[in-house]
Amino acid sequence: MLELIMNDILGTPAILIGLFALVGLLLQRKSSADVVSGTLKTVMGFIIIGAGAAVLIGSLDIFGKMFDHAFNVQGVIPNNEAIVAAAQSEFGTSTALIMVFGMITNILLARITPFKYIFLTGHHTLFMACLLAVTLSVGGLAGAPLIIVGSILLGLCMVLFPALLQPYVRQITGSDDFAVGHFGSIGYFVSANVGKWFGNKEKTTEEIKVPKSLGFLRDTSVAVSLTMTLFFLVVALFAGQEFVETTLSNGSNFLVFSFIQAITFAVGVFIILAGVRMLIAEIVPAFQGIADKLVPNTKPALDVPIVFPFAPNAVIIGFLFSFFAGLLAMFLLPVLGLSVIVPGLVPHFFTGAAAGVFGNVTGGRRGAMMGAFANGLIISFIPAILLVLLGDIGFSGTTFGDSDFGVVGILILSIMKFLGFA
Repeated sequence: MLELIMNDILGTPAILIGLFALVGLLLQRKSSADVVSGTLKTVMGFIIIGAGAAVLIGSLDIFGKMFDHAFNVQGVIPNNEAIVAAAQSEFGTSTALIMVFGMITNILLARITPFKYIFLTGHHTLFMACLLAVTLSVGGLAGAPLIIVGSILLGLCMVLFPALLQPYVRQITGSDDFAVGHFGSIGYFVSANVGKWFGNKEKTTEEIKVPKSLGFLRDTSVAVSLTMTLFFLVVALFAGQEFVETTLSNGSNFLVFSFIQAITFAVGVFIILAGVRMLIAEIVPAFQGIADKLVPNTKPALDVPIVFPFAPNAVIIGFLFSFFAGLLAMFLLPVLGLSVIVPGLVPHFFTGAAAGVFGNVTGGRRGAMMGAFANGLIISFIPAILLVLLGDIGFSGTTFGDSDFGVVGILILSIMKFLGFA
């Protein structure tokens, strides 16, 4: 039963967020029809987002293989799912316990502190729990102290990071109905401040003048399709016809295959945006029941694609400039004696796109570009530094990706080393 609760219920983000919606609707004493409809649509919206992400990630995986072959790049590829999977054999139990008690800590902190946020991004809760289990273990803790300290730290992360971003989320959305619950927050915060310092928010990415003959580019799906088609075709030419057709396309023409993968990427983005709209429409009203009855005045902290619809042009600009920064960092890291961090398309798309949105709201076009570039540097250098501190704990070829994981891990290991635990 415990395994069912921890792994299959609390470990399944769609069910977790559906349970929050269910509780909220029941507390508001909605009709049975509204409870069933609201709960199912909330779960459906989350699954739609996941389905879109799966489509997008599949396309990016193809792109990554072509890119690696074209430019003969070898190094560490940050991927949260991969390192969590690799860590489960040794840290699985402590990860699960930290996750469960960390969620309880989140609710308690939202109840008794000024930080009124309930973190609902279940997979990122799992990733941070794993990061804490690994770093605290490397730092010298074990058993109950590891679980207690890890749970408290996770609960703090689940309220403090949404609070850090909320002033900018209000500017992006024009409301205070929800927060961003995603552990790339430091990158978004830096992006917003870079935009504030160097940009001009009056010149927003969403008002880019497009000639009438190119008016079709205002359609987000078309703009994404064209951008990614250019990316895929160029990289396919560098990778070579033989590699693509032999290894990836199962004999299909390499240019046609690359074009289809680019459009598949755009389809993934379209699905994600549709899921976001459905999720927002259901979770915000449902969450009001929890806020009013159990944890007054709280806000749901939701996954970062929640901000994508508010600045679609900034999403594309942010991805491109974050990825460009990752490419530049790839050549700078060895000069500094650090491991080569290969720019992963998935972290650079999701965090770079969000950084573009945050940079745009404070600094317009220049803010989106420079802020996302700063994010790209952060998610390249921070994982490399974390690798040095983690040492050889049995993981190879991958590490934690998004900015908050690296920063939290570095702080924990540095403090524990200073205190003599490590």
